[in-house]
Amino acid sequence: MNANNKGVHEVWASRWTFILAATGSAVGLGNIWKFPYITGENGGGAFVLVYLACILLIGIPVMISEVVMGKWGRSSPVHTMHKLVDEVGAPKFWHGIGWLGVIAGVIILSYYSVIAGWALHYFGQAISGNLQGIDGAGANLLFENLLAKPGMLVFYHSLFMLMTMAVVIAGVTRGLGRAVSVLMPVLLVLLVVLLIFSIRLGDFPAAFAYMFAFDFSALTGESILVAMGHAFFTLSIGMGAIMVYGAYMPEHAPIGKTVLTVAAMDTGVALLAGLAIFPLVFASADIEPATGPGLLFVSLPIAFGNIPAGLLFGMLFFLLVTLAAWSSSISLIEPAISWLVETGKGTRLQGGLVFGLLTWLLGLGTVFSFNLFSGPVIGNFNFFELADFLTSSVMLPLGGLLMALFVGWLMNKTILRSELDMDRDRVFYLWYNCLRWVSPLLVLWVFLEGLADILGIRWLSLIELLT
Repeated sequence: MNANNKGVHEVWASRWTFILAATGSAVGLGNIWKFPYITGENGGGAFVLVYLACILLIGIPVMISEVVMGKWGRSSPVHTMHKLVDEVGAPKFWHGIGWLGVIAGVIILSYYSVIAGWALHYFGQAISGNLQGIDGAGANLLFENLLAKPGMLVFYHSLFMLMTMAVVIAGVTRGLGRAVSVLMPVLLVLLVVLLIFSIRLGDFPAAFAYMFAFDFSALTGESILVAMGHAFFTLSIGMGAIMVYGAYMPEHAPIGKTVLTVAAMDTGVALLAGLAIFPLVFASADIEPATGPGLLFVSLPIAFGNIPAGLLFGMLFFLLVTLAAWSSSISLIEPAISWLVETGKGTRLQGGLVFGLLTWLLGLGTVFSFNLFSGPVIGNFNFFELADFLTSSVMLPLGGLLMALFVGWLMNKTILRSELDMDRDRVFYLWYNCLRWVSPLLVLWVFLEGLADILGIRWLSLIELLT
């Protein structure tokens, strides 16, 4: 670590606390419902192989670079980028990497909190027994009634934001550290319990075949693009969360091994979630497995409501979803809080109140996107769709691309070798060359695809030429 970068923040109690925190940031709603259904839609095991390749070629190299930047700067993403830019003498527009992450995190949390509120609602419905014997029409009506009531959505949005800010305000060790040390083990235990339940009462062979059959005929150019995008976003790259978590990393913790552990745990959770969900889906008639959000909030309530002991395990499942969302949400606003504390303009409490209120207000746009103001705001996007697309398809890929270019082409190799502490030159140069060439090209590819989509441009991408 640079001797001048002592930092004003606390440090994680151990390397494993960082691993749990980073995994908590990565594991969220996308792991619970998105990864399973996109796997089934895109060739099963063939898609998993492509996804793992993308994790290795994009996710891990860029994530390592983001942790390196945070650990060297020992500051918020904003101040870390100021220090790094001054250190290497780069143009000041590179400061934008820090601000891009802070802004993206706040926007993502604003709508993430609303969706997580749905899980809170369904947790209550499972406890109250309202899912007992529910059929397709009843499940659809339950979900539609929830979306049609802005007051109820605001209540759950507010409750989830209070849960998130309570942890963030408590600080790095007493708040974030303790929370992830409890949330992640509980989440993993619940997932294993649900997996055992699904194996015993669901159609596990059908689910396994659905997720892991090597159907290369179903693997299209679009499938590979989906795999790249999900590999990039699932590790929370480009939103400043991993950089600020890296700033709290213990001094001698090995970055490479730590990031590999996080990536393995994140991927493992996604696979376990699919194996826990799909046996229940296949055991219930007339449930379509590849239904996106409906799989979580419409199809699964039918499964839980009509399987022995389903209500108990339905309660545990929606508790699992809530915990996964909670562990992710606390990382989204941490870059903004850490920046305010560093400036001396406020405490964590004051920062939590200010940014928490700002995020809550922004989230009202998502709440009303499902009822009062469901029409398009820009183009064909309503407020929620616009916020989701701007962050996931524009801001995060751009942030990841800029970080790969900055670390790979502008940072001093001596700094990188010192922070990474890699014993073998071959490993270092494998990562270094992947970061300089392979990762930026692939991330740029995803970014340009996103821009083409939002601008309504149809272009022949490289992936279509290859397939």
